[in-house]
Amino acid sequence: MATSAILVLVIIIGAVILFATEIIAIDLVAMLVMISLVLLGIISPSEGVAGFSNTATITVAAMFILSAGLLKTGGMQYVSLRLSGVFKKNFTLGIVTMMILVAFISAFINNTPVVAVFIPIVVQVAQSSNISPSKALIPLSYASIFGGTCSLIGTSTNVLVAGIMKDRGLEPFSMFDMTPMGLIFFLVGLVYMLVFGIKMLPDRKGDASLQKRFGLGDYLAEIELMKESPSVNKTIMDSPLVQDLEMDIIEVRRNTTTFPLPPGDLVLLEGDVLKIRCDVNKIKALKDNIRFNEGKSLKIGEDFFNERGTSLVELIITANSDFEGKTLKLLDFRRTFRAIPLAIKHREEVLHNRLYEVTLRAGDVILAEVKTHHLDNLKELQRQPDHPMIILSEDGIVDFQRNKFFLVVGVLAIVVITATLEIVPIMIGAIAGSLILVLTNCLTMKDFYESIEWKVIFLLAGALSLGVAMENSGLADIIASSLIQYLGQWGPIAIVSGLYLITSLLTEVMSNNATAALLAPIAIVTANSLGLSPIPFLMSITFAASASFMTPIGYQTNTMIYGVGQYKFMDFLRIGSWLNLLFWIIATLLIPIIYPFK
Repeated sequence: MATSAILVLVIIIGAVILFATEIIAIDLVAMLVMISLVLLGIISPSEGVAGFSNTATITVAAMFILSAGLLKTGGMQYVSLRLSGVFKKNFTLGIVTMMILVAFISAFINNTPVVAVFIPIVVQVAQSSNISPSKALIPLSYASIFGGTCSLIGTSTNVLVAGIMKDRGLEPFSMFDMTPMGLIFFLVGLVYMLVFGIKMLPDRKGDASLQKRFGLGDYLAEIELMKESPSVNKTIMDSPLVQDLEMDIIEVRRNTTTFPLPPGDLVLLEGDVLKIRCDVNKIKALKDNIRFNEGKSLKIGEDFFNERGTSLVELIITANSDFEGKTLKLLDFRRTFRAIPLAIKHREEVLHNRLYEVTLRAGDVILAEVKTHHLDNLKELQRQPDHPMIILSEDGIVDFQRNKFFLVVGVLAIVVITATLEIVPIMIGAIAGSLILVLTNCLTMKDFYESIEWKVIFLLAGALSLGVAMENSGLADIIASSLIQYLGQWGPIAIVSGLYLITSLLTEVMSNNATAALLAPIAIVTANSLGLSPIPFLMSITFAASASFMTPIGYQTNTMIYGVGQYKFMDFLRIGSWLNLLFWIIATLLIPIIYPFK
Protein backbone atom coordinates (compact mmCIF):
# COMPACT_ATOMS: atom_id res chain seq x y z
CA MET A 1 0.00 0.00 0.00
CA ALA A 2 1.44 3.37 -1.02
CA THR A 3 2.32 5.95 1.61
CA SER A 4 -0.41 8.30 0.41
CA ALA A 5 -3.02 5.53 0.73
CA ILE A 6 -1.86 4.79 4.29
CA LEU A 7 -2.10 8.49 5.18
CA VAL A 8 -5.63 8.71 3.78
CA LEU A 9 -6.62 5.58 5.70
CA VAL A 10 -5.26 7.05 8.94
CA ILE A 11 -7.15 10.31 8.31
CA ILE A 12 -10.36 8.37 7.60
CA ILE A 13 -10.04 6.36 10.82
CA GLY A 14 -9.39 9.54 12.80
CA ALA A 15 -12.36 11.26 11.14
CA VAL A 16 -14.70 8.33 11.88
CA ILE A 17 -13.68 8.41 15.56
CA LEU A 18 -14.23 12.17 15.76
CA PHE A 19 -17.56 11.93 13.91
CA ALA A 20 -18.75 9.19 16.27
CA THR A 21 -17.61 10.78 19.53
CA GLU A 22 -18.52 14.37 18.61
CA ILE A 23 -15.55 15.62 20.59
CA ILE A 24 -15.49 18.50 18.14
CA ALA A 25 -18.19 19.67 15.72
CA ILE A 26 -18.65 17.44 12.67
CA ASP A 27 -18.37 20.33 10.23
CA LEU A 28 -15.06 21.30 11.83
CA VAL A 29 -13.90 17.68 11.45
CA ALA A 30 -14.74 17.81 7.74
CA MET A 31 -12.76 21.04 7.32
CA LEU A 32 -9.79 19.59 9.20
CA VAL A 33 -9.88 16.53 6.94
CA MET A 34 -9.88 18.70 3.85
CA ILE A 35 -7.01 20.95 4.96
CA SER A 36 -4.96 17.95 6.14
CA LEU A 37 -5.29 16.27 2.74
CA VAL A 38 -4.20 19.47 0.99
CA LEU A 39 -1.22 20.04 3.30
CA LEU A 40 -0.08 16.44 2.81
CA GLY A 41 -0.19 16.92 -0.95
CA ILE A 42 -2.74 14.17 -1.50
CA ILE A 43 -5.20 16.56 -3.12
CA SER A 44 -4.55 19.96 -4.70
CA PRO A 45 -5.89 23.19 -3.16
CA SER A 46 -8.44 23.49 -5.98
CA GLU A 47 -9.60 19.89 -5.34
CA GLY A 48 -9.83 20.68 -1.63
CA VAL A 49 -12.25 23.57 -2.04
CA ALA A 50 -14.09 22.09 -5.02
CA GLY A 51 -16.76 20.80 -2.64
CA PHE A 52 -18.02 24.34 -2.11
CA SER A 53 -18.81 24.68 -5.83
CA ASN A 54 -20.13 21.13 -6.18
CA THR A 55 -23.66 20.99 -7.59
CA ALA A 56 -24.75 18.88 -4.61
CA THR A 57 -23.60 21.46 -2.08
CA ILE A 58 -25.27 24.34 -3.88
CA THR A 59 -28.47 22.37 -4.47
CA VAL A 60 -28.72 21.44 -0.78
CA ALA A 61 -28.26 25.11 0.19
CA ALA A 62 -31.04 26.16 -2.19
CA MET A 63 -33.37 23.44 -0.87
CA PHE A 64 -32.89 24.78 2.66
CA ILE A 65 -34.17 28.13 1.39
CA LEU A 66 -37.22 26.57 -0.29
CA SER A 67 -37.98 24.65 2.93
CA ALA A 68 -37.79 27.91 4.88
CA GLY A 69 -40.40 29.40 2.56
CA LEU A 70 -42.96 26.82 3.69
CA LEU A 71 -42.16 27.48 7.35
CA LYS A 72 -42.49 31.25 7.03
CA THR A 73 -45.98 31.00 5.53
CA GLY A 74 -47.24 29.01 8.50
CA GLY A 75 -48.35 26.24 6.15
CA MET A 76 -46.56 23.46 7.98
CA GLN A 77 -47.99 24.47 11.33
CA TYR A 78 -51.46 24.76 9.80
CA VAL A 79 -51.25 21.24 8.40
CA SER A 80 -49.95 19.80 11.68
CA LEU A 81 -52.77 21.43 13.66
CA ARG A 82 -55.37 19.91 11.36
CA LEU A 83 -53.78 16.56 12.11
CA SER A 84 -54.49 16.98 15.83
CA GLY A 85 -58.21 16.43 15.21
CA VAL A 86 -57.50 12.99 13.73
CA PHE A 87 -55.34 12.05 16.71
CA LYS A 88 -58.07 12.97 19.18
CA LYS A 89 -60.62 10.77 17.39
CA ASN A 90 -58.39 7.72 16.97
CA PHE A 91 -54.76 7.58 18.04
CA THR A 92 -53.79 4.71 15.75
CA LEU A 93 -55.40 6.44 12.78
CA GLY A 94 -53.56 9.59 13.84
CA ILE A 95 -50.22 7.74 13.83
CA VAL A 96 -50.87 6.36 10.34
CA THR A 97 -52.03 9.72 9.01
CA MET A 98 -49.08 11.52 10.61
CA MET A 99 -46.53 9.06 9.20
CA ILE A 100 -47.97 9.28 5.69
CA LEU A 101 -48.17 13.07 5.83
CA VAL A 102 -44.68 13.54 7.29
CA ALA A 103 -43.17 11.07 4.82
CA PHE A 104 -44.81 12.86 1.89
CA ILE A 105 -43.62 16.30 3.02
CA SER A 106 -40.12 14.98 3.81
CA ALA A 107 -39.81 13.67 0.26
CA PHE A 108 -39.66 17.25 -1.01
CA ILE A 109 -38.22 19.41 1.78
CA ASN A 110 -35.56 18.96 4.43
CA ASN A 111 -36.91 16.69 7.14
CA THR A 112 -35.32 18.46 10.12
CA PRO A 113 -37.74 21.46 10.07
CA VAL A 114 -40.62 19.07 9.34
CA VAL A 115 -39.94 17.17 12.56
CA ALA A 116 -39.33 20.43 14.44
CA VAL A 117 -42.81 21.68 13.50
CA PHE A 118 -44.56 18.42 14.35
CA ILE A 119 -42.91 17.71 17.72
CA PRO A 120 -44.97 20.19 19.82
CA ILE A 121 -48.23 19.17 18.14
CA VAL A 122 -47.60 15.44 18.60
CA VAL A 123 -46.61 15.90 22.26
CA GLN A 124 -49.64 18.06 23.10
CA VAL A 125 -52.10 15.79 21.29
CA ALA A 126 -50.63 12.70 22.94
CA GLN A 127 -50.90 14.21 26.40
CA SER A 128 -54.44 15.44 25.82
CA SER A 129 -55.34 11.91 24.68
CA ASN A 130 -53.80 10.51 27.88
CA ILE A 131 -51.18 8.67 25.81
CA SER A 132 -47.46 8.93 26.31
CA PRO A 133 -45.63 11.07 23.71
CA SER A 134 -43.04 8.29 23.60
CA LYS A 135 -45.61 6.28 21.65
CA ALA A 136 -45.64 8.83 18.82
CA LEU A 137 -42.27 10.57 18.50
CA ILE A 138 -40.16 7.68 17.18
CA PRO A 139 -42.80 7.03 14.48
CA LEU A 140 -42.56 10.76 13.64
CA SER A 141 -38.78 10.62 13.20
CA TYR A 142 -38.82 7.33 11.31
CA ALA A 143 -41.54 8.59 8.95
CA SER A 144 -39.39 11.59 8.03
CA ILE A 145 -36.51 9.21 7.28
CA PHE A 146 -38.75 6.98 5.14
CA GLY A 147 -39.95 9.99 3.17
CA GLY A 148 -36.43 11.29 2.62
CA THR A 149 -35.56 8.18 0.64
CA CYS A 150 -38.37 8.68 -1.88
CA SER A 151 -36.94 11.45 -4.07
CA LEU A 152 -33.67 13.06 -5.04
CA ILE A 153 -34.34 16.15 -2.89
CA GLY A 154 -35.73 14.25 0.07
CA THR A 155 -32.44 14.44 1.95
CA SER A 156 -29.06 16.03 1.40
CA THR A 157 -27.47 12.56 1.22
CA ASN A 158 -29.33 11.77 -2.01
CA VAL A 159 -28.22 15.03 -3.57
CA LEU A 160 -24.65 14.43 -2.39
CA VAL A 161 -24.37 11.01 -4.05
CA ALA A 162 -25.86 12.42 -7.27
CA GLY A 163 -23.23 15.17 -7.18
CA ILE A 164 -20.44 12.62 -6.73
CA MET A 165 -21.77 10.70 -9.73
CA LYS A 166 -21.75 13.82 -11.87
CA ASP A 167 -18.18 14.65 -10.83
CA ARG A 168 -17.11 11.16 -11.95
CA GLY A 169 -18.68 11.58 -15.37
CA LEU A 170 -21.74 9.47 -14.61
CA GLU A 171 -25.36 10.31 -15.27
CA PRO A 172 -26.65 11.42 -11.84
CA PHE A 173 -29.87 10.19 -10.27
CA SER A 174 -32.98 11.85 -11.64
CA MET A 175 -35.69 13.24 -9.40
CA PHE A 176 -37.64 10.00 -8.89
CA ASP A 177 -35.09 7.28 -9.67
CA MET A 178 -35.15 6.15 -6.06
CA THR A 179 -38.93 6.42 -5.64
CA PRO A 180 -39.80 2.74 -6.35
CA MET A 181 -37.40 1.45 -3.71
CA GLY A 182 -38.18 4.35 -1.39
CA LEU A 183 -41.91 3.61 -1.50
CA ILE A 184 -41.24 -0.05 -0.69
CA PHE A 185 -39.14 0.99 2.29
CA PHE A 186 -41.88 3.38 3.40
CA LEU A 187 -44.65 0.77 3.18
CA VAL A 188 -42.57 -1.87 4.93
CA GLY A 189 -41.54 0.62 7.60
CA LEU A 190 -45.13 1.77 8.13
CA VAL A 191 -46.42 -1.80 8.53
CA TYR A 192 -43.51 -2.68 10.82
CA MET A 193 -44.20 0.29 13.10
CA LEU A 194 -47.93 -0.42 13.26
CA VAL A 195 -47.62 -4.18 13.84
CA PHE A 196 -44.45 -4.42 15.91
CA GLY A 197 -42.80 -1.05 16.51
CA ILE A 198 -45.56 0.68 18.47
CA LYS A 199 -45.85 -2.34 20.77
CA MET A 200 -42.13 -2.10 21.56
CA LEU A 201 -42.24 1.64 22.18
CA PRO A 202 -41.97 2.59 25.85
CA ASP A 203 -45.04 3.91 27.62
CA ARG A 204 -43.73 6.52 30.03
CA LYS A 205 -47.09 8.16 30.55
CA GLY A 206 -46.52 8.34 34.29
CA ASP A 207 -43.60 10.71 33.65
CA ALA A 208 -45.43 12.91 31.17
CA SER A 209 -45.79 16.01 33.32
CA LEU A 210 -42.99 18.53 33.58
CA GLN A 211 -42.50 18.29 37.32
CA LYS A 212 -42.02 14.52 37.20
CA ARG A 213 -39.82 14.60 34.10
CA PHE A 214 -37.59 17.19 35.69
CA GLY A 215 -37.84 15.83 39.24
CA LEU A 216 -39.05 19.12 40.69
CA GLY A 217 -42.11 17.96 42.63
CA ASP A 218 -45.55 19.55 42.46
CA TYR A 219 -46.02 23.11 41.32
CA LEU A 220 -47.95 25.49 43.53
CA ALA A 221 -49.77 28.36 41.88
CA GLU A 222 -52.32 30.95 42.85
CA ILE A 223 -55.10 31.62 40.38
CA GLU A 224 -57.97 34.06 40.47
CA LEU A 225 -61.42 33.12 39.22
CA MET A 226 -62.71 35.65 36.72
CA LYS A 227 -66.32 36.24 35.79
CA GLU A 228 -66.09 34.04 32.71
CA SER A 229 -64.68 31.06 34.61
CA PRO A 230 -66.89 27.95 34.38
CA SER A 231 -66.02 27.18 38.02
CA VAL A 232 -67.78 30.30 39.36
CA ASN A 233 -70.94 29.49 41.39
CA LYS A 234 -70.10 25.78 41.46
CA THR A 235 -68.95 23.68 44.37
CA ILE A 236 -65.33 22.64 44.42
CA MET A 237 -66.22 19.00 43.76
CA ASP A 238 -68.33 19.97 40.71
CA SER A 239 -65.95 22.55 39.31
CA PRO A 240 -64.03 21.86 36.06
CA LEU A 241 -60.85 22.45 38.05
CA VAL A 242 -61.45 19.22 39.95
CA GLN A 243 -63.69 17.31 37.57
CA ASP A 244 -61.70 17.85 34.36
CA LEU A 245 -58.21 18.82 35.47
CA GLU A 246 -58.00 16.86 38.73
CA MET A 247 -56.40 19.78 40.56
CA ASP A 248 -55.91 19.82 44.29
CA ILE A 249 -57.33 23.05 45.76
CA ILE A 250 -55.46 23.43 49.02
CA GLU A 251 -56.70 26.92 49.94
CA VAL A 252 -59.39 29.44 48.96
CA ARG A 253 -58.92 33.12 49.80
CA ARG A 254 -62.04 35.33 49.61
CA ASN A 255 -61.48 38.97 50.50
CA THR A 256 -60.16 38.78 54.07
CA THR A 257 -61.37 35.23 54.71
CA THR A 258 -59.20 32.17 54.10
CA PHE A 259 -60.45 28.59 53.78
CA PRO A 260 -57.50 26.21 54.24
CA LEU A 261 -58.10 22.72 52.84
CA PRO A 262 -61.66 23.72 51.86
CA PRO A 263 -64.48 21.14 51.86
CA GLY A 264 -65.75 19.81 48.53
CA ASP A 265 -69.16 21.46 48.94
CA LEU A 266 -67.72 24.99 49.24
CA VAL A 267 -69.20 27.16 46.45
CA LEU A 268 -66.61 29.11 44.48
CA LEU A 269 -67.31 32.77 43.73
CA GLU A 270 -66.00 35.37 41.31
CA GLY A 271 -62.79 36.89 42.62
CA ASP A 272 -61.82 33.89 44.75
CA VAL A 273 -58.09 33.29 44.83
CA LEU A 274 -57.28 29.59 44.82
CA LYS A 275 -54.01 28.00 45.74
CA ILE A 276 -53.71 24.86 43.67
CA ARG A 277 -51.25 22.02 43.37
CA CYS A 278 -50.90 20.45 39.94
CA ASP A 279 -48.57 20.07 36.98
CA VAL A 280 -47.74 22.77 34.46
CA ASN A 281 -49.74 21.21 31.63
CA LYS A 282 -52.91 21.56 33.70
CA ILE A 283 -52.07 25.12 34.62
CA LYS A 284 -51.68 26.00 30.93
CA ALA A 285 -55.12 24.55 30.20
CA LEU A 286 -56.62 27.33 32.30
CA LYS A 287 -55.33 30.18 30.16
CA ASP A 288 -58.57 30.77 28.32
CA ASN A 289 -60.69 31.46 31.38
CA ILE A 290 -58.44 31.93 34.40
CA ARG A 291 -55.51 34.28 34.78
CA PHE A 292 -52.62 33.81 37.15
CA ASN A 293 -52.55 35.99 40.24
CA GLU A 294 -49.28 37.91 39.86
CA GLY A 295 -46.71 38.22 42.61
CA LYS A 296 -45.36 35.19 44.47
CA SER A 297 -47.34 32.87 42.21
CA LEU A 298 -45.06 29.95 41.64
CA LYS A 299 -43.01 27.67 43.83
CA ILE A 300 -40.63 25.05 42.55
CA GLY A 301 -38.86 23.05 45.21
CA GLU A 302 -37.73 25.59 47.80
CA ASP A 303 -37.37 28.47 45.35
CA PHE A 304 -39.92 31.23 44.90
CA PHE A 305 -39.88 33.38 41.77
CA ASN A 306 -41.21 36.84 42.49
CA GLU A 307 -41.01 38.18 38.94
CA ARG A 308 -44.39 39.44 37.80
CA GLY A 309 -45.85 37.95 34.61
CA THR A 310 -43.77 34.81 34.09
CA SER A 311 -44.41 31.51 32.32
CA LEU A 312 -42.79 28.11 32.27
CA VAL A 313 -41.59 26.77 28.94
CA GLU A 314 -39.73 23.74 27.67
CA LEU A 315 -37.09 24.52 25.07
CA ILE A 316 -35.65 21.75 22.90
CA ILE A 317 -32.22 22.20 21.31
CA THR A 318 -32.57 21.44 17.60
CA ALA A 319 -30.20 19.54 15.35
CA ASN A 320 -27.41 21.75 13.99
CA SER A 321 -28.33 24.43 16.56
CA ASP A 322 -25.89 27.20 17.35
CA PHE A 323 -26.42 26.18 20.99
CA GLU A 324 -24.68 22.83 20.48
CA GLY A 325 -21.40 22.57 22.31
CA LYS A 326 -22.03 25.78 24.26
CA THR A 327 -23.13 26.48 27.82
CA LEU A 328 -25.95 28.70 29.06
CA LYS A 329 -23.30 30.96 30.54
CA LEU A 330 -21.56 31.35 27.18
CA LEU A 331 -24.92 32.04 25.52
CA ASP A 332 -25.75 34.64 28.21
CA PHE A 333 -29.06 32.79 28.36
CA ARG A 334 -30.69 34.74 31.18
CA ARG A 335 -30.07 38.19 29.73
CA THR A 336 -30.48 37.29 26.06
CA PHE A 337 -33.77 35.42 26.41
CA ARG A 338 -35.01 36.89 29.73
CA ALA A 339 -35.26 33.30 30.96
CA ILE A 340 -34.22 31.54 34.16
CA PRO A 341 -33.17 27.90 33.62
CA LEU A 342 -34.69 25.56 36.22
CA ALA A 343 -33.57 22.15 34.92
CA ILE A 344 -32.00 20.51 31.89
CA LYS A 345 -32.87 17.06 30.59
CA HIS A 346 -29.51 15.97 29.17
CA ARG A 347 -29.87 12.65 27.32
CA GLU A 348 -31.24 10.30 30.02
CA GLU A 349 -30.17 12.49 32.96
CA VAL A 350 -32.04 15.37 34.58
CA LEU A 351 -29.75 18.11 35.86
CA HIS A 352 -30.73 20.68 38.50
CA ASN A 353 -27.39 22.08 39.62
CA ARG A 354 -24.66 24.10 37.89
CA LEU A 355 -26.97 24.51 34.89
CA TYR A 356 -24.97 27.35 33.40
CA GLU A 357 -21.97 25.04 33.05
CA VAL A 358 -23.73 22.19 31.21
CA THR A 359 -22.52 21.70 27.63
CA LEU A 360 -25.68 21.60 25.50
CA ARG A 361 -26.34 18.97 22.85
CA ALA A 362 -29.05 18.54 20.21
CA GLY A 363 -32.12 16.99 21.81
CA ASP A 364 -31.50 18.48 25.28
CA VAL A 365 -34.60 19.98 26.90
CA ILE A 366 -34.37 23.12 29.04
CA LEU A 367 -37.12 23.92 31.54
CA ALA A 368 -37.09 27.68 32.02
CA GLU A 369 -39.14 30.46 33.57
CA VAL A 370 -39.57 33.25 31.00
CA LYS A 371 -40.96 36.75 31.31
CA THR A 372 -44.34 36.48 29.61
CA HIS A 373 -43.86 39.48 27.35
CA HIS A 374 -40.65 37.87 26.06
CA LEU A 375 -42.45 34.74 24.88
CA ASP A 376 -43.22 36.47 21.60
CA ASN A 377 -39.50 36.98 21.08
CA LEU A 378 -38.91 33.27 21.61
CA LYS A 379 -41.73 32.42 19.22
CA GLU A 380 -40.29 34.78 16.62
CA LEU A 381 -36.92 33.08 17.04
CA GLN A 382 -38.59 29.72 16.46
CA ARG A 383 -40.06 30.97 13.20
CA GLN A 384 -36.61 31.59 11.78
CA PRO A 385 -35.39 28.86 9.41
CA ASP A 386 -32.25 28.31 11.51
CA HIS A 387 -34.06 28.32 14.87
CA PRO A 388 -31.75 27.01 17.61
CA MET A 389 -34.55 25.66 19.79
CA ILE A 390 -38.19 24.59 19.72
CA ILE A 391 -40.76 25.84 22.21
CA LEU A 392 -42.52 22.67 23.33
CA SER A 393 -44.75 24.18 26.00
CA GLU A 394 -46.21 26.87 23.72
CA ASP A 395 -47.76 26.38 20.32
CA GLY A 396 -45.45 28.83 18.57
CA ILE A 397 -47.85 28.98 15.65
CA VAL A 398 -47.29 31.27 12.71
CA ASP A 399 -50.39 32.85 11.18
CA PHE A 400 -51.32 30.88 8.09
CA GLN A 401 -50.66 33.04 5.03
CA ARG A 402 -52.72 31.16 2.49
CA ASN A 403 -51.69 33.07 -0.66
CA LYS A 404 -47.99 32.89 0.10
CA PHE A 405 -48.30 29.23 1.08
CA PHE A 406 -49.76 28.26 -2.29
CA LEU A 407 -47.15 30.41 -4.03
CA VAL A 408 -44.33 28.57 -2.27
CA VAL A 409 -45.94 25.19 -3.00
CA GLY A 410 -46.29 26.23 -6.66
CA VAL A 411 -42.64 27.25 -6.87
CA LEU A 412 -41.55 23.98 -5.27
CA ALA A 413 -43.75 22.01 -7.68
CA ILE A 414 -42.24 23.81 -10.67
CA VAL A 415 -38.72 23.03 -9.41
CA VAL A 416 -39.61 19.35 -9.06
CA ILE A 417 -41.43 19.10 -12.41
CA THR A 418 -38.76 20.89 -14.44
CA ALA A 419 -36.04 18.76 -12.87
CA THR A 420 -38.03 15.56 -13.45
CA LEU A 421 -38.61 16.38 -17.13
CA GLU A 422 -34.95 17.49 -17.41
CA ILE A 423 -36.02 20.92 -18.62
CA VAL A 424 -33.90 22.70 -16.01
CA PRO A 425 -31.15 21.13 -13.86
CA ILE A 426 -32.21 20.71 -10.25
CA MET A 427 -29.49 23.08 -9.02
CA ILE A 428 -30.57 25.90 -11.35
CA GLY A 429 -34.25 25.29 -10.64
CA ALA A 430 -33.71 25.36 -6.87
CA ILE A 431 -31.70 28.58 -7.05
CA ALA A 432 -34.29 30.21 -9.32
CA GLY A 433 -37.10 29.11 -7.00
CA SER A 434 -35.27 30.58 -4.00
CA LEU A 435 -34.89 33.92 -5.75
CA ILE A 436 -38.57 33.96 -6.70
CA LEU A 437 -39.50 33.58 -3.01
CA VAL A 438 -37.46 36.66 -2.21
CA LEU A 439 -38.85 38.69 -5.13
CA THR A 440 -42.42 37.83 -4.07
CA ASN A 441 -41.73 38.80 -0.42
CA CYS A 442 -42.23 35.27 0.87
CA LEU A 443 -38.70 35.55 2.27
CA THR A 444 -36.39 38.45 2.99
CA MET A 445 -32.72 38.37 2.05
CA LYS A 446 -32.00 37.93 5.74
CA ASP A 447 -34.22 34.84 5.73
CA PHE A 448 -32.45 33.76 2.53
CA TYR A 449 -29.04 33.62 4.20
CA GLU A 450 -30.19 32.49 7.64
CA SER A 451 -32.23 29.56 6.31
CA ILE A 452 -29.13 27.76 5.06
CA GLU A 453 -27.73 25.27 7.57
CA TRP A 454 -24.11 26.21 7.08
CA LYS A 455 -22.89 23.33 9.23
CA VAL A 456 -24.30 20.93 6.66
CA ILE A 457 -22.79 22.89 3.77
CA PHE A 458 -19.31 22.86 5.31
CA LEU A 459 -19.72 19.19 6.19
CA LEU A 460 -20.60 18.36 2.59
CA ALA A 461 -17.77 20.43 1.15
CA GLY A 462 -15.21 18.90 3.48
CA ALA A 463 -16.45 15.32 3.18
CA LEU A 464 -16.34 15.44 -0.63
CA SER A 465 -12.57 15.91 -0.47
CA LEU A 466 -12.27 12.47 1.15
CA GLY A 467 -13.60 10.78 -1.98
CA VAL A 468 -11.11 12.65 -4.17
CA ALA A 469 -8.27 11.71 -1.83
CA MET A 470 -9.25 8.05 -1.86
CA GLU A 471 -9.10 8.00 -5.64
CA ASN A 472 -5.87 10.02 -5.92
CA SER A 473 -4.09 7.77 -3.40
CA GLY A 474 -5.39 4.52 -4.82
CA LEU A 475 -7.14 3.60 -1.55
CA ALA A 476 -10.51 3.34 -3.29
CA ASP A 477 -9.05 0.74 -5.70
CA ILE A 478 -7.57 -1.24 -2.79
CA ILE A 479 -10.85 -1.32 -0.86
CA ALA A 480 -12.82 -2.13 -4.02
CA SER A 481 -10.43 -5.00 -4.82
CA SER A 482 -10.89 -6.35 -1.29
CA LEU A 483 -14.67 -6.23 -1.66
CA ILE A 484 -14.49 -8.09 -4.93
CA GLN A 485 -12.03 -10.62 -3.51
CA TYR A 486 -14.06 -11.48 -0.42
CA LEU A 487 -17.62 -10.94 -1.64
CA GLY A 488 -17.30 -11.26 -5.40
CA GLN A 489 -17.29 -15.06 -5.28
CA TRP A 490 -20.96 -14.87 -4.30
CA GLY A 491 -21.74 -12.43 -7.12
CA PRO A 492 -22.46 -8.69 -7.33
CA ILE A 493 -25.58 -9.07 -5.18
CA ALA A 494 -23.35 -9.96 -2.23
CA ILE A 495 -21.29 -6.81 -2.85
CA VAL A 496 -24.45 -4.67 -2.91
CA SER A 497 -25.53 -6.33 0.33
CA GLY A 498 -22.09 -5.77 1.88
CA LEU A 499 -22.01 -2.10 0.89
CA TYR A 500 -25.48 -1.57 2.36
CA LEU A 501 -24.51 -3.24 5.64
CA ILE A 502 -21.23 -1.31 6.01
CA THR A 503 -22.97 2.00 5.21
CA SER A 504 -25.84 1.27 7.59
CA LEU A 505 -23.54 0.48 10.49
CA LEU A 506 -21.28 3.49 9.88
CA THR A 507 -24.26 5.83 9.64
CA GLU A 508 -25.36 4.82 13.14
CA VAL A 509 -22.26 6.36 14.66
CA MET A 510 -21.28 9.16 12.27
CA SER A 511 -22.82 11.63 9.85
CA ASN A 512 -24.87 10.10 7.05
CA ASN A 513 -23.42 12.61 4.59
CA ALA A 514 -19.85 11.79 5.61
CA THR A 515 -20.60 8.07 5.29
CA ALA A 516 -22.01 8.50 1.79
CA ALA A 517 -19.10 10.70 0.71
CA LEU A 518 -16.67 8.08 2.01
CA LEU A 519 -18.24 5.01 0.40
CA ALA A 520 -19.71 6.32 -2.88
CA PRO A 521 -16.31 6.49 -4.65
CA ILE A 522 -15.62 2.91 -3.52
CA ALA A 523 -18.94 1.80 -5.03
CA ILE A 524 -18.09 3.46 -8.35
CA VAL A 525 -14.61 1.91 -8.53
CA THR A 526 -16.05 -1.51 -7.61
CA ALA A 527 -18.66 -1.30 -10.37
CA ASN A 528 -16.06 -0.23 -12.94
CA SER A 529 -13.77 -3.11 -11.92
CA LEU A 530 -16.61 -5.57 -12.48
CA GLY A 531 -17.75 -3.90 -15.69
CA LEU A 532 -21.21 -3.37 -14.23
CA SER A 533 -23.54 -0.41 -13.83
CA PRO A 534 -22.68 1.59 -10.69
CA ILE A 535 -26.36 2.42 -10.06
CA PRO A 536 -27.28 -0.57 -7.83
CA PHE A 537 -24.08 -0.15 -5.79
CA LEU A 538 -24.70 3.57 -5.32
CA MET A 539 -28.37 3.00 -4.53
CA SER A 540 -27.41 0.64 -1.71
CA ILE A 541 -25.18 3.32 -0.19
CA THR A 542 -27.74 6.10 -0.69
CA PHE A 543 -30.57 4.22 0.99
CA ALA A 544 -28.43 2.80 3.79
CA ALA A 545 -26.94 6.20 4.63
CA SER A 546 -30.43 7.60 5.30
CA ALA A 547 -31.95 4.53 6.95
CA SER A 548 -30.61 5.10 10.46
CA PHE A 549 -32.89 3.72 13.16
CA MET A 550 -30.69 2.01 15.77
CA THR A 551 -29.26 4.96 17.68
CA PRO A 552 -30.44 8.44 18.70
CA ILE A 553 -27.27 9.96 17.24
CA GLY A 554 -27.35 8.28 13.83
CA TYR A 555 -29.77 10.77 12.31
CA GLN A 556 -30.56 14.34 13.32
CA THR A 557 -34.32 13.78 13.70
CA ASN A 558 -33.68 10.88 16.10
CA THR A 559 -31.52 13.21 18.17
CA MET A 560 -34.25 15.87 18.26
CA ILE A 561 -36.88 13.53 19.74
CA TYR A 562 -34.51 11.74 22.14
CA GLY A 563 -34.98 13.97 25.18
CA VAL A 564 -38.53 15.05 24.37
CA GLY A 565 -39.81 11.47 24.27
CA GLN A 566 -37.90 10.51 27.44
CA TYR A 567 -36.29 7.76 25.42
CA LYS A 568 -33.30 5.69 26.41
CA PHE A 569 -30.55 4.55 24.07
CA MET A 570 -31.88 0.99 24.27
CA ASP A 571 -35.30 2.08 22.98
CA PHE A 572 -33.79 2.93 19.61
CA LEU A 573 -31.62 -0.18 19.63
CA ARG A 574 -34.55 -2.46 20.44
CA ILE A 575 -36.92 -1.02 17.82
CA GLY A 576 -34.45 0.13 15.17
CA SER A 577 -32.26 -2.99 15.02
CA TRP A 578 -35.04 -5.10 13.58
CA LEU A 579 -35.99 -2.34 11.16
CA ASN A 580 -32.37 -1.98 10.00
CA LEU A 581 -32.14 -5.75 9.54
CA LEU A 582 -35.42 -5.82 7.62
CA PHE A 583 -34.35 -2.98 5.32
CA TRP A 584 -30.99 -4.71 4.71
CA ILE A 585 -32.72 -7.94 3.61
CA ILE A 586 -35.17 -6.05 1.39
CA ALA A 587 -32.36 -3.98 -0.17
CA THR A 588 -30.32 -7.12 -0.88
CA LEU A 589 -33.26 -8.77 -2.61
CA LEU A 590 -34.85 -5.87 -4.47
CA ILE A 591 -32.15 -3.32 -5.38
CA PRO A 592 -30.59 -5.66 -8.00
CA ILE A 593 -34.06 -6.23 -9.48
CA ILE A 594 -35.23 -2.61 -9.55
CA TYR A 595 -31.78 -1.30 -10.55
CA PRO A 596 -30.19 -3.99 -12.77
CA PHE A 597 -26.42 -4.48 -13.01
CA LYS A 598 -26.43 -4.16 -16.81
